[in-house]
Amino acid sequence: MLTGVQVLLLGGDARQLEVIRKLGMLDASLTVCGFDGLHSPLDGAVHGEYSEELFEGVDALVLPVVGTDEKGVIPAVFSDRELILTADHMARLPSHCKVYTGMAKPYLSALCERRGLGLIELLDRDDVAIYNAIPTAEGALMMAIQHTDITIHGSLCMVLGFGRTGFTMARTLQGVGARVKVGVRRSEHFARALEMGFEPFYMDSLLAESSNIDLLFNTIPTMIVTAQIIANLPSRAVIIDLASKPGGTDFRFAEKRGIKAMLAPGLPGIVAPKTAGLIIADCLAQLILDDSNKRGNGI
Repeated sequence: MLTGVQVLLLGGDARQLEVIRKLGMLDASLTVCGFDGLHSPLDGAVHGEYSEELFEGVDALVLPVVGTDEKGVIPAVFSDRELILTADHMARLPSHCKVYTGMAKPYLSALCERRGLGLIELLDRDDVAIYNAIPTAEGALMMAIQHTDITIHGSLCMVLGFGRTGFTMARTLQGVGARVKVGVRRSEHFARALEMGFEPFYMDSLLAESSNIDLLFNTIPTMIVTAQIIANLPSRAVIIDLASKPGGTDFRFAEKRGIKAMLAPGLPGIVAPKTAGLIIADCLAQLILDDSNKRGNGI
């Protein structure tokens, strides 16, 4: 239980509703900001007015999955009020306070570093990333169905990257009957992809391997689907880029060539916010509980 633990949760989207429910169930002393436009009550949470005083005595500061922008603005879809996180706010936090977010831009990282606060990026954790790969793959499959005039069954799909998202994406496509080619860099990934029934190739062969595909799913967050690659794709091909912004695709050239290309980061929060929220909530609650226990034991 989180009885007595002071948690301040700022902004976010539908995923944060599951976090609020979870923390409330664990009896945390929870204050929220950025939910004044929500019509349904938030059981176990107190709505606070955004001020520097609100940060005093906080054990855990919970920010949205995307953290803040480079000016400190905290996204809050359930409020018309702008929440801006500043150094003055952070100065009010106790030194033991941990800051939790999905991913941190340099602005947020600098604020925490300057104040000497622990910053935990949940999406960097293997468990969260692996769980998140499921709604990501389902969302990408939905997009593929919506933006093609063929069935995925029997199509030739290419997945670039065989990490946490690429692995699940390839397996999902295979599950609906697609023929799946997988671009890898490491020999162990080549072996695993081959063992699973995919058609692996090394990334230096991407140009030759891409000439006859129907769908390309990129998970690599560097420019990999270049103009040269796009020029080699058949005109029917569709690119769905799952990498974090700005993606790994030359979208300008794709548009010039008439190839449909979409950047689709953050799919879990779009296609399955409840599931994505539960994933974050379970991990977050355990981390806050562990940190509370360490403080209680004087560690």
